[in-house]
Amino acid sequence: MLSAKPSSIPYRIIGVILISLMACVPIFAVLSALLTNDFESWARLWQTTLPKYIMNTICLMVLVGSMTAFVGTLTAWCVTAFDFPFRRTMSWLLILPLSAPAYIIAYLYTDMFEFYGPVQTALRGIMGWQGGDYWFPAVRTLFGASLMLSLVLYPYVYLLARAAFLYQSSGQWHAARSLGLSPTRAFIRVALPAARPAIAGGLALVLMETLADFGVADYFAIPTFSTGIFRNWLALGDKSAALKLAAMMLLMVFLLVMLESFSRRGSAVTHGKTTGQSGRIQLSRKRSFTVLLTCFMPVLFGFVIPVITLCIYAFSNGDSHSSADFIGYMFNSLSTASIVAVIAVTLAVFLAYARRTNSNPALRVTLRLATLGYALPGALLAVGLLAPLGVFDQGLSRFARDTFGWNSGLILTGTTIALVYALTIRFLTVSFNSVTGGFDKIPPAMDSAARSLGAKPMRLVRRIHVPLLRSSVIGAAILVFIDVMRELPATLILRPFNFETLATRVYWLANDERLSEASTAALLIILIGIIPILFLNKQSLGDLD
Repeated sequence: MLSAKPSSIPYRIIGVILISLMACVPIFAVLSALLTNDFESWARLWQTTLPKYIMNTICLMVLVGSMTAFVGTLTAWCVTAFDFPFRRTMSWLLILPLSAPAYIIAYLYTDMFEFYGPVQTALRGIMGWQGGDYWFPAVRTLFGASLMLSLVLYPYVYLLARAAFLYQSSGQWHAARSLGLSPTRAFIRVALPAARPAIAGGLALVLMETLADFGVADYFAIPTFSTGIFRNWLALGDKSAALKLAAMMLLMVFLLVMLESFSRRGSAVTHGKTTGQSGRIQLSRKRSFTVLLTCFMPVLFGFVIPVITLCIYAFSNGDSHSSADFIGYMFNSLSTASIVAVIAVTLAVFLAYARRTNSNPALRVTLRLATLGYALPGALLAVGLLAPLGVFDQGLSRFARDTFGWNSGLILTGTTIALVYALTIRFLTVSFNSVTGGFDKIPPAMDSAARSLGAKPMRLVRRIHVPLLRSSVIGAAILVFIDVMRELPATLILRPFNFETLATRVYWLANDERLSEASTAALLIILIGIIPILFLNKQSLGDLD
């Protein structure tokens, strides 16, 4: 770790502290709800909706966690341990469902399997049945919502489990096989326990995304913390209740962050020959087909069927590509995503450089607070920012009116500033992790050599670090850009009046049962979401061979 000159340390530390404080504003605002003596509001919540929110949220997390852990671990083991046709192709196809937001998948399958949807309509036509002659499982249930979320979230577990399986030592695996254990028993007794920390890390990310979900739970009418915050803040106007629900949600977030941090401690670096280098198990033709089909099913239902359906809708009855409204939605999405990506990457470079040049433990804690945003659900961020920013706007407007006789309006909450602020906090973690990985690849000797030649910190960053960080910075910008394009709950709450994005356009049309009209925007969101998948695949696919 490099040590900066004493005279160059303060401005970086001050900058990190300011960024951390700005990132913690919604956390402080939400936690303040726990410090109030409003016992009547707590009692009313507990007697009415709070038990339902807790039960549904926990059940949803348990179901999604179980499904994603099973599918992600099983498919990761298949592409790592077995040799079958199209293995390399399947290894990156399994990541594609991550490009589709869960709420779009939910809209599509609900439209497909509801009573007047194509599946049940075809079934009645073929069998000659009437409405009461048969039973068909309902889609809009807690289990249905869990299935929709699992279809797009299992790649989190798959990616980390695949990496863990690839780099496990082959010695234990071969020892278990030489003792007569079958591949299945060797997997359960040897490979799975060794990969447990990585699987737990992926599962923590899945649970964070499940907790943050609003689109699926809202469309399926499932009362969760996210939908409860929306209902109390927007529909009922009960800001106190919304903040209290956000505070309860924040406690669950802290537990998940602790789980994710604990899972990292259990990871280990493997030396010597790994499982991915020691040769895969050759399968018979029948078993190869079974493994191939097992790996393809999540891709089929999580990506192929939704994209084909959206293409059919888009070409038959989608939004006009040349309409002024659609171009406006696309411009709002692209401009917001671009602004947030630039700000997030700039802040990430500053924070990563401060981390590189200072090993102070207090600074590490401050950096952790500054990059906690990705764990915060969009609904929590939105209500946590609206309260303090609303007070600031009102105070500024009153000051401008009393001092200058000028009505300033709502400068922060009435424009896209609040939205950009929230999205930057939420996705700063994504850019920071990518840029930090790039900094770690730059030898410290380069910094020492540049400083010995009299290079100042800004010149060092501009002339040496930035060129070497180009791929990391571009990757970070792409990831943040795509995440902003897909974000729904924070955008719904913080957007100014008459400001629609592609995500909010899809949301409103789907809620009006006009999914075919929303197909063009939904398809564009998914296709853009494939870009980081290809970027991620380019970096990791070579490890498979």
